[in-house]
Amino acid sequence: MTEPLSMNQIIHAAVRRDVVRTEEALRALPEGDTRRARQVRTAWRNLVRELTHHHEAEDEHVWPFLQSRGVERTLLEEMEAEHVAMKQALSSVSVCLDALVAEPTAAGASSAADEVARARGVINRHLDHEERDVEGPMGALHDDAEFKELTKKLRPASPVDAANALAWMQDGAGERERASLRAMIPGPVLTVLTLLLARRYRREVAPVWR
Repeated sequence: MTEPLSMNQIIHAAVRRDVVRTEEALRALPEGDTRRARQVRTAWRNLVRELTHHHEAEDEHVWPFLQSRGVERTLLEEMEAEHVAMKQALSSVSVCLDALVAEPTAAGASSAADEVARARGVINRHLDHEERDVEGPMGALHDDAEFKELTKKLRPASPVDAANALAWMQDGAGERERASLRAMIPGPVLTVLTLLLARRYRREVAPVWR
């Protein structure tokens, strides 16, 4: 039986998926298509929002806790440095997308796609590193009462933000990601949250990938 994914891995899968979709959309963007350029930028901004929340929560809460449980400080410093590199890569793409919306040329779309490809390398190196070296220590704390309490601080600030994040995680997800998510959150609850509260994602972002 396949091992279920952690919430961390489900989020990582959504990040990887969106980065690939963004690059592919830019490679296919028609000359002069301002509407499509804006759509892609909207989806990218959503990815940046979700990833920024995820990484800030790790930097503020998870890494200090792991250090208190004996994880090497050097490894956690590497995680923080990689977060900084990712933030810079995300920002570079955002600048390119702003320029593309202002002037939606094929050359601009190609340049933006190349920037996404560079960002993908930075992002994947970090996600792979974290899953290889940090996922284990985090998994070992599954039954730690203090860690369980800590995970509450990692959640989005409001039910609406949580619903939009869950809608994002499920959009385009494979069966393993969906099954793992349902193992943590009952299916009916997921459905209700996505349909009733995730209006922003369903209205602004989901159509970009249809």
